[in-house]
Amino acid sequence: MKNRWIWVAVCSGGVFLCMGIFGLLAVASIFSDRSELTVSPGVGLVAVKGLILDPLETVKQLHDFAKNDKVKAVVLRIDSPGGVVGPSQEIWSAVRKLKEKKPVIVSMGSVAASGGYYIAAPATLIYANPGTITGSIGVLMKFSNLEGLMGKVGMKSFTLKTGKFKDVGSPARTMSTEERAMLQSVIESTHGQFIKAVAEGRRLPEDKVRAIADGRIFSGEQALQQKLVDRLGTLQDAVAEAGRAGGISGEPQVIKPPKKKPALLDMLVEESSGRFGSLLRKEKGFSLNYELEGMEE
Repeated sequence: MKNRWIWVAVCSGGVFLCMGIFGLLAVASIFSDRSELTVSPGVGLVAVKGLILDPLETVKQLHDFAKNDKVKAVVLRIDSPGGVVGPSQEIWSAVRKLKEKKPVIVSMGSVAASGGYYIAAPATLIYANPGTITGSIGVLMKFSNLEGLMGKVGMKSFTLKTGKFKDVGSPARTMSTEERAMLQSVIESTHGQFIKAVAEGRRLPEDKVRAIADGRIFSGEQALQQKLVDRLGTLQDAVAEAGRAGGISGEPQVIKPPKKKPALLDMLVEESSGRFGSLLRKEKGFSLNYELEGMEE
């Protein structure tokens, strides 16, 4: 009997300890949220870094700043060699919509090329460093042919499909002329979308954009000559300009998006899901890319 009551007391203590920990976490969450609130007008800062693969967080931040009356203008800091077409287009659309409500000033870091330039195009004003690598207006699709290697090791591949194009791009066989033509038409269509987006955002004739939309890259200084950017300057210059454009006198306060707080379940499965995601990323999916070749995240 005595041991049973000791066990009950230990379990009860453990329950109260857990409740206390969760309570402290809740209080800390409340106060951390408060620390990111602002009482005076300022300039929002959204950063896009690395390959553009998932647009959700960036789009959310842009959308939240659009609704925040304290944010008078937004600086979009880009340090990206590009990424997948769809996500780049989603961020482009969010930037375009935000510009209709308040100024959006782009600050380019070391590289803002391909998809990284695509998302900058609709902004109110674009700053680049003189040595920023930008441009690379083009689309690419990469495939590998392992047919010869498989033959050397005695491997054979068999595919069952419902249509002649269903296994297009298979590494187990040579691509047919008809398949190449089909894929090239998709690339040309997407390339045309890129050119139109740049021409619209930069207020340039489509013919002028098409003439330089062959994948070539530019330094920030060269991009200024081509009217792909508006000014040469740093992130600090872009923030100051955003403050002026937003009607803020003096040095503007920089407002960053709230830090994403993972739920308890997310924290528990973070490591296992991260490993699973890494495995998935090793399997190259079929996708169109606005990406500068040779640049890594």
